[in-house]
Amino acid sequence: MSSCKFNSNIQGHGVDYLQGVWVEDHAGYQIQRLEYTLHTFKFTCDSFYLKLDTYAKVNRYFDHCFNQGHWTEYVKGTYLVNKDTLVLNGTFTKSNFKQKISGCYRIGQYVRAFFIEKKCDSFLILQDVSQHMPVSLRLQQKISCIPKPIN
Repeated sequence: MSSCKFNSNIQGHGVDYLQGVWVEDHAGYQIQRLEYTLHTFKFTCDSFYLKLDTYAKVNRYFDHCFNQGHWTEYVKGTYLVNKDTLVLNGTFTKSNFKQKISGCYRIGQYVRAFFIEKKCDSFLILQDVSQHMPVSLRLQQKISCIPKPIN
């Protein structure tokens, strides 16, 4: 007979060097691009919160969603680091990180993988494996992981 065990009711610790708020100040080739996105990551224990600030010169949304070429999206989920790859598995949310089921921009799952190109105490360079664009992040605030009960 095989035995089963329940998953823990406490979130995992995550990866120590990621714990904190990481900000992308400038996207590669942002002046030449018709659209680019700046990332702000918050890693706390095994969870991530992501703010995506998108700037566009061309409208591909309804006029009320285009917002003069600047909009913000939010994602919440969990992450895993496997060797040199950061895997994010989350969902698009409202600005308060509560579930989003309709509205402008993307809804549903957010699944991304980033190659960890370079890491130091105060900066991190990720390479999006699907878009091949670097994401250069600087550490804005260090956070200590204090695991919380899972709701």
